[in-house]
Amino acid sequence: MMANITLPNFFGDNMVLQRSSKVKMWGWANPNEEIKLVSSWNNQEYKTVADSEAKWEFYIKTPEAGGPFTIVIKGFNEVVLKNILIGEVWLCAGQSNMEMSVDWGIDDGEEEAKNASNSNIRFYTVPKLTALTPQHNLYGNWAESTPETMRNFSAIGYFFAKRLQEEDLKNVPIGLISSNWGGTPAEIWMPEEVVQNNPVLLESAKKLNKQEYDPHLPGRAYNAMIHPFAGFKIAGTLWYQGESNVGSLVYDKALSALIASWRREWNDEFPFYFVQIAPFKAGANNFSNVIVRNSQRKILKEVSKTGMVLTSDISDTIDIHPKNKKEVGIRLANLALAETYKINLSLVNGPLFKEIKIEKNTVEVSFDYAEGLHFKNKNSKQFEVAGADGVFYFAEASIKNSRVVLICKKVDNPQKVRFAWGNTIQSDLFNEANLPASCFITE
Repeated sequence: MMANITLPNFFGDNMVLQRSSKVKMWGWANPNEEIKLVSSWNNQEYKTVADSEAKWEFYIKTPEAGGPFTIVIKGFNEVVLKNILIGEVWLCAGQSNMEMSVDWGIDDGEEEAKNASNSNIRFYTVPKLTALTPQHNLYGNWAESTPETMRNFSAIGYFFAKRLQEEDLKNVPIGLISSNWGGTPAEIWMPEEVVQNNPVLLESAKKLNKQEYDPHLPGRAYNAMIHPFAGFKIAGTLWYQGESNVGSLVYDKALSALIASWRREWNDEFPFYFVQIAPFKAGANNFSNVIVRNSQRKILKEVSKTGMVLTSDISDTIDIHPKNKKEVGIRLANLALAETYKINLSLVNGPLFKEIKIEKNTVEVSFDYAEGLHFKNKNSKQFEVAGADGVFYFAEASIKNSRVVLICKKVDNPQKVRFAWGNTIQSDLFNEANLPASCFITE
């Protein structure tokens, strides 16, 4: 008996395929069945044969941006995929702050939804699923951006796409895949063996408590919500997660492992841009939140093709879900326009700690992206220095030649510096792009 050709659901009508690329498409059919694929943008025919495990795959060449196109796949039966666009595909993943939509009450949400009709922006929402083993398909379908579909989609993702299209990507379709689950730690978003084979991550994962509404076991969301489309060609990933890892001292190791595992599964060193979590009052420990934010900062030096967007100036220290999602999406897009597309030459990063120089009792702190360095108020009360004993005291801070100079009468021989070091401290140091500096502590 012949088997019908079937494809994973994300190969469907209205999808966006990555432009100017070799895109992998795959599915299932009868073993040894000949499969033909024809793409309407060049009418090229591709042929392959399903293997003994009933799987087939093609690598098809995509043109520059455009559409709509069709793809016809023939075997025992015929499958026609319609209204396909060629453009830029981004994966939006993480926990609730990336998941948040207009219906969560974001700033200006109703007004933005009214104007969300745009057939050149397409959405694919991954449902919340878990699995013990890696899965090969998932529910869902691609939809054009309309006031109705945008209302329930990742607001950050939508504003990211909208901003991209304001620049030189005006006529380039954007496809967004949203795979998010509020309240989830990073460990559930990477293959289970990555955690099991890393003693540091395994120890950290053992401390994760069972939750009422969210999975906490390594690999569970990865298996069901990421693995099915691993290999589907993307331009890059946008990641907003970390609140559920507050308390961890090794978040940089966890996120670095996650990034490496995804790139390995895709066989692609795609850009990975993430949002630093917002300052927030977290439990009794005054430093549990800031330690995770500092871990995120450290990833920028440890992992290539990463970028970080800061939110301390647009957040609310008593709301773990800051409502200004538009600015977050715009900042992520500005990062992509500069780093990925090389078409935005303006300053897109907040000041990032570079190094300290110590002369007697004075410390000079230098930063990357320090153009137009200034304090929000006349002076800063957020820098602290410590001597060999590790006890920190507030230091007098002044700015000279785009560097911060620190003097503390209580510390004769300063050795360490920290800045904005507290769960709820919102940075008061900015550059000329009015982007805030990240918290940091010197090693």
